[in-house]
Amino acid sequence: MPRQRFILVIVWCAIAAWFVEQAPQAGSAGLTKGRVAEPFTPSLKAGEYLWYPEVSPAGPVVIIISLPEQSLHVYRNGVRIGRASVSTGTPGHRTPTGVFTILEKHVHHVSTIYKGAQMPHMQRLTWRGVAVHAGYLPGYPASHGCVRLPADFAEKLYAITTLGTTVIIADHKTAPTFTVRPGFLFTTAPAAATDLPNSGAFLWTPEKSPTGPVSIIVSTADRAGYVYRNGVEIGRVAFSGSLPLTGAHVYSLMGTSDADGRRNWITTASVGGQAPELTGLANQLAIPREFIDRVQALLTPGTTLVLTAAPVSGRTQSPPGFKILTSGGATERKP
Repeated sequence: MPRQRFILVIVWCAIAAWFVEQAPQAGSAGLTKGRVAEPFTPSLKAGEYLWYPEVSPAGPVVIIISLPEQSLHVYRNGVRIGRASVSTGTPGHRTPTGVFTILEKHVHHVSTIYKGAQMPHMQRLTWRGVAVHAGYLPGYPASHGCVRLPADFAEKLYAITTLGTTVIIADHKTAPTFTVRPGFLFTTAPAAATDLPNSGAFLWTPEKSPTGPVSIIVSTADRAGYVYRNGVEIGRVAFSGSLPLTGAHVYSLMGTSDADGRRNWITTASVGGQAPELTGLANQLAIPREFIDRVQALLTPGTTLVLTAAPVSGRTQSPPGFKILTSGGATERKP
């Protein structure tokens, strides 16, 4: 073989090897296997992920998915332990934004509507078609509404979540920050009751949903607070006082307390403004003490609190799935 031709072959082999190394690895089922990125990588390529569970070995898990960034962030007890590239829904099958909880988990799941598509390590977010699972990541939104993960990462994530784990899908870039000295969520002054159906101070019906993950929504538009367990409303209270608020803000209760024994919350997502400090909130809202005591008895690490300037309507939750503050009109089906 002439020397020039030999050199050309070597060059082409090197180029081919480089492209193979850079491209996401695909398994036999068309899944992106995944590839560990270098620490402190500012942005991830398709199929790349970071995973450091040892930095926070225990505590409540919160998952945040950013549609613009096409990335997923995993926090345990308020510390980020993982980050991964994702592929979400196309414009015609947009992944809905909102606050969800994991409703169902299957290591081996096969779609019933997408021609038997494999969905390994599936974690369902709604009963009508949105789930997190291993899949093919081309580097841009390409799914029918689900959130696709690198296969290796999907398996790791599956191992640390439980039914009820909070998943936040946002259409903006997110940067969690800790609240400082949150104290009690509400004060003990009497509350106005004009917005409640029975004109009482509050409604409390925990028997409607005896078990499951708890979330609290405080709506300044309604001037009311709502308590949900497993997606079912079990409590409602009208509040008095002034709470200037724009946008929507999500908090998750941590498993730690401050020096005075008060529970710590972490802000996990904000849309339309800066997340308010819960200390200030406690000084502005007036809620009956009896209602506060009942709510506090249900609080566990991972409990979700949402402050919103929007009203709570029929679109806010969709039983039997747990979905709050959803936006957009995406059609959902069971995967």
